[in-house]
Amino acid sequence: MKQTFITAVVSSITAASVATGSLAQMTEIGEGEGELSIVAWAGYIERGETDPAFDWVTKFEEETGCMVSVKTANTSDEMVALMNEGGFDLVTASGDASLRMIAGKRVQPINIDLIPSWETVDDRLKEAPWHTVEGVHYGTPYMWGPNVLMYNTEAFAEAPTSWNVVFEETTLSDGQSNAGRVQAYDGPIHIADAANYLMYHQPDLGIKDPYELTQDQYNAALDLLRQQRELVSRYWHDAFIQIDDFKNEGMVASGSWPFQVNLLQADDVKVASVIPEEGATGWADTTMLHADAEHPNCAYKWMEHQLSSNLQSDLSVWFGAVPSVPAACTDGRGMQTQEGCDANGLAQFDQIKFWKTPVAQCESQEECVPYYRWVSDYIGVIGGR
Repeated sequence: MKQTFITAVVSSITAASVATGSLAQMTEIGEGEGELSIVAWAGYIERGETDPAFDWVTKFEEETGCMVSVKTANTSDEMVALMNEGGFDLVTASGDASLRMIAGKRVQPINIDLIPSWETVDDRLKEAPWHTVEGVHYGTPYMWGPNVLMYNTEAFAEAPTSWNVVFEETTLSDGQSNAGRVQAYDGPIHIADAANYLMYHQPDLGIKDPYELTQDQYNAALDLLRQQRELVSRYWHDAFIQIDDFKNEGMVASGSWPFQVNLLQADDVKVASVIPEEGATGWADTTMLHADAEHPNCAYKWMEHQLSSNLQSDLSVWFGAVPSVPAACTDGRGMQTQEGCDANGLAQFDQIKFWKTPVAQCESQEECVPYYRWVSDYIGVIGGR
């Protein structure tokens, strides 16, 4: 079911919304400052260096004079830390980071009237609760999609139907155990993947939302992750290291992003991906403007540029994501097609459990384990505690 943020979170951030409201709301876009610094997920800001066919930076620089620099972040926590340090203009934040940055006054409201292509954005994203607080917008939707189960097709005679292949010891169809051949995500939000698995297989736990866990539910998720640790060869956070591991280190299954699947398949590595029967967590990413951005004119020019249908289309193909501009699937201005968008999960929006930050005052339970506990406890799991 589509995830919604709780009233308590919105209320706690309202003060921040009012306080930061005076920072932004530019009324017009002036000359670009000549530079633009972006914190982004791997593969999100391409200038043709990885593959010459995928370049949506060069044309922007030529047209605006805003020279783009990119700092790749591997986790949402890293994005929050970088934005706290400052020195960046924009960040492509997922839902488990965006409200933290709004509450922390690290990002400022945006004036959507200065983004002409805003009207082309998917209606399901325009008021999304991970970037909109009390009617105030804090970002421009970029891309969204599911976290997929990537698997080696030589180790699996048929596509796996369950996430159990990364959580439980089992013999695969190649006759070998999965132990030592699987990976898990190196981020506390992975606890939600364990909770999502338990929602399906242990309904008596009463989990209604994998980001809203009572202490008992949380303990069960941690126990599953400790079990998983016995199988895991590497906790990944760098997409390119995971790619290398599936090429050269004998990895056969892991939670992943379509980006890695696409690049591996392009190199003829025998991998495929699936969303198993338990469903999947996912991400809906928003480009957000730093509260102290030094290049706001270039930033607004980029937020308009990112909604261009050819960028949305080509990025959708490159990353294996769903564009925030639905027309990009069909208008022929880029590489994407309706079939491609369907394959990337266009119709699964309401089934994806989008990343969000766990809080104590939650909607589905009387009280939930907050995110700071997720951070410390997941470090403990990885460390063998």
